[in-house]
Amino acid sequence: MKIKTFKVEQWMGEFENDAVYNLGETCIDSLTVKELLALCGKNVPEYMAQLAELRLTYSHIFGSPEFTAGVAGLYENVLPEQVLPTHGAVGANHQVIMTLIEPQDNMVSVMPTYQQHYSIPESVGAEVQILQLRKENDYLPDLDELRSLVDKNTKMITINNPNNPTGSWIPEECLREIAQIAEKVGAYVLSDEVYRGISEDGSYMKSIVDLYEKGLSVGSMSKAFSLAGLRMGWVVTRDKEAMERMRERRDYDTISCGVIDDWLAALALANKEKIFERNRKILLQNRQILDQWVRETPEVSYVRPVAGTTALVYYDKDTPSYDLCVDLLREKGVLFTPGSCFEMEGAVRIGYAFDSKTLKEGLDRFAAYLRQK
Repeated sequence: MKIKTFKVEQWMGEFENDAVYNLGETCIDSLTVKELLALCGKNVPEYMAQLAELRLTYSHIFGSPEFTAGVAGLYENVLPEQVLPTHGAVGANHQVIMTLIEPQDNMVSVMPTYQQHYSIPESVGAEVQILQLRKENDYLPDLDELRSLVDKNTKMITINNPNNPTGSWIPEECLREIAQIAEKVGAYVLSDEVYRGISEDGSYMKSIVDLYEKGLSVGSMSKAFSLAGLRMGWVVTRDKEAMERMRERRDYDTISCGVIDDWLAALALANKEKIFERNRKILLQNRQILDQWVRETPEVSYVRPVAGTTALVYYDKDTPSYDLCVDLLREKGVLFTPGSCFEMEGAVRIGYAFDSKTLKEGLDRFAAYLRQK
């Protein structure tokens, strides 16, 4: 099987460790084990003593009852048996696409998005049609264009909500229409919801599985939970056939997730409101810092992100985004992700959910860089 280079992951792997100001990071300020236990009200020595007694055998094949119940609690009317644990969201996306998409199938993927959604199906011989998200439409899907791309042969529509890299959020009414478009042809809707969970106003963020029987939601402990090191993700669906097929195929590439990962993820899920409260404060404060910086920096522009942890920021130079990001890292120590990693030129992806000091200093260095060029 031939597959395209995964641009964003190759970029991060090559350059992330060289950054002084890492604004390529997309997780909300990652928690230490000690911080996690403190947030969850645990006595650290006592809890670590319990953890030391944990036998390092295979975990529950389909996730511990505590983990699957915790994930189910992130949705409306989802049962634990409708949750399938995976190795991160990257494993979840891979599981869905490789299970449900066959060569010669037709599918629609939004762009920009995480590259798995179009490169994996292309690699197995599926026909992938691109639904371009546009700045003038606040990076929301054009439903008329989607209708023109969908026909009786469409097997799946994939969306990314909240969107990476733009930070857009598809409102419920639009999600319902996407589901209706898919339902007319019997297509699945795969919604990569890895950044879902923390809204600006604290309200519940609707998932595709809340609205559509053949919806598949992908999530993980990485972004909103600040626990990327656990490598725990999931697929949630109410579609019995899809779940059965993924459970069967999963024997070939997963078997089970790590027992310690499952243990700590279940603890975090049981205390999600405490973690979300901590992380909402970080997001809202840093989103305000980013927005003020954009308004005060005439060399850049963007559509203000309303969800997630990333923003797509355009700059006023002719330099290709890859070259600009390499030069910026070498001259100023600031790491962004080139827009070209998302097939978007003249822009960079900024991750703004780390500490505020790093964000402010990194943005100021970027502004100085643009003005001296």
